[in-house]
Amino acid sequence: MARRNKMTEQWHCIGCGVTIQTTDPNELGYTPKAAIEKGLENEEMYCQRCFRLRHYNEIQDVALTDNDFLQLLNEIGKTDALIVNVVDIFDFNGSLIPGLHRFVGDNPIIMVGNKVDVLPKSLKKPKLIQWMKERAFEEGLRPVEVLLTSAKKNQEITRLLATIEQYRKGRDVYIVGVTNVGKSTLINQIIQQATGVKELITTSRFPGTTLDKIEIPLEDGAVMIDTPGIIHRHQMAHYLGKKDLKIVAPQKEIKPKTYQLQPQQTLFLGGIARFDFIKGEKSSFTAYLANDLLIHRTKLEKADAFYEKHVGRLLQPPAEDELAEFPELVRFEFSIKERSDLVFAGLGWITITKPGVIAGWAPKGVNVVIRKALI
Repeated sequence: MARRNKMTEQWHCIGCGVTIQTTDPNELGYTPKAAIEKGLENEEMYCQRCFRLRHYNEIQDVALTDNDFLQLLNEIGKTDALIVNVVDIFDFNGSLIPGLHRFVGDNPIIMVGNKVDVLPKSLKKPKLIQWMKERAFEEGLRPVEVLLTSAKKNQEITRLLATIEQYRKGRDVYIVGVTNVGKSTLINQIIQQATGVKELITTSRFPGTTLDKIEIPLEDGAVMIDTPGIIHRHQMAHYLGKKDLKIVAPQKEIKPKTYQLQPQQTLFLGGIARFDFIKGEKSSFTAYLANDLLIHRTKLEKADAFYEKHVGRLLQPPAEDELAEFPELVRFEFSIKERSDLVFAGLGWITITKPGVIAGWAPKGVNVVIRKALI
């Protein structure tokens, strides 16, 4: 039955042990008041997250503070386990867990690039995997495998499970990732394919915290452990509301858009990013961005004034009512020698076909990087 703390008159979820609260749906332990009344009648008190997991096989993201996650990583580093690190292929830099390589120890890592379903068919996946490996190496990670999946479309999940089985060798599996990478959707697909067990919730909290981890039993007695997502401060997703995020984050297969630009011309990607063609020959530039994100062209000399006048209105997102909290755009300049992609973390990329000088602008804290063209 539900457990009550008589000292504080608080209820605790019998699924994960977290303290029940009714005020903030985005925080741990949230339960609607009506559900509490029903839980008291049945003597079964679940937080909304555990209730949905128990009845619908749905797992919700739970965001942790940096200190909470640091404690979680320390715990993982002390175990002998396989680590599955889920990242967003459209926000690779923003979805890397800071310092992960320092905590995993000798535990092997499988890196999973999610949201492959929205990539244009012209992109060669081996090139993307190679780029992901190189970027991971730069961050100190040495994944034993890099896979591409679509949790939303249930693509490559069977292959992922086979790869996990290949490397875990009887050990537990920790699935880790920052928020907004699709980790929970991926876990839901894994649950459907890997186990028919109904009682999926087990209580296991780390010492000194209110963190919960959800354990999915495997056939040999080991468990696959879903860990709550950490908030990465440099994700594009954290600067936008849910409505705008649906416009910016690709939802369907990207349809490339090509622009013929003269030097000293600018493209605005809504009001959240900007591309300047500073020097070079007239050439084509192809944008691989969400299909609903509007692009506006103007002269470079007028770009600052154009942005100041139209951001939040003609240049959306961000919406006008979100401008007060939206960061300033920061400029990154690059000299291009070969066919390259200018990557806006969390948005997509623009392919530059000829040598020249270009600049990319993004909200302060969001990365803009150059890579060898993938297409």
